[in-house]
Amino acid sequence: MKSVALIGANGFVAKSINKYLLKNDNISVTPVTRSNYEFERINKNYDVIINSAMPSKRFWAKQNPYEDFIETVEKTFNIVNNWKSSKIIQISSISARSQLDTTYGRHKAAAEKLVNNKNNLILRLGPMYGKSLEKGVLIDMKKDNPVYFSKESLYCFAPVDWVGEWISKNMHLSGIFDLGANNAIKLEEVANKIGSKSVFSGPVDNQILSKEIENAPEARNVIDFLL
Repeated sequence: MKSVALIGANGFVAKSINKYLLKNDNISVTPVTRSNYEFERINKNYDVIINSAMPSKRFWAKQNPYEDFIETVEKTFNIVNNWKSSKIIQISSISARSQLDTTYGRHKAAAEKLVNNKNNLILRLGPMYGKSLEKGVLIDMKKDNPVYFSKESLYCFAPVDWVGEWISKNMHLSGIFDLGANNAIKLEEVANKIGSKSVFSGPVDNQILSKEIENAPEARNVIDFLL
């Protein structure tokens, strides 16, 4: 049986990953949170560590660069050097490729370098949606809040459950992969379809795949979720 430590188990995507890992009888998964982090680090040796603990708040990172560095880069450094495992799966962000001019993107890219070897797997996630979604551009548009990006921005919105299931089935892979929906949709189209009154301002913020994924959902399916 393969032992898996899921670090950051209370997070949005981690809950979905955990749900699908539990369906595999050949995997023993240990959810790791702040409360049991040190115990698991000291006392266990895992086949796979999934690091899903890094913050996903881009504006928070801009306002709190030092804290974001600690939670993203330093935390990843500690996992690489202080945990015992045969493989690390790093849950990263497309921003590590597309937003190197931002604190958030630079920190995600720096954390990736710490785990980038021939055995590990780095997954750059795009924007996601699901029943427990509480923040982000979709919530802003639903609430008619301002959106600080151009309405021309393209997003590869994907269901978080699809992402969690994909990860649970592809832990054997290694390298760097983008993970999101095919055929990214403009924020303007999403806003129009749901009748959002949000005002858009700011730069174009494209969150798109570097290449399409076979059998991935379509990004425009997010509209059905919102309606």
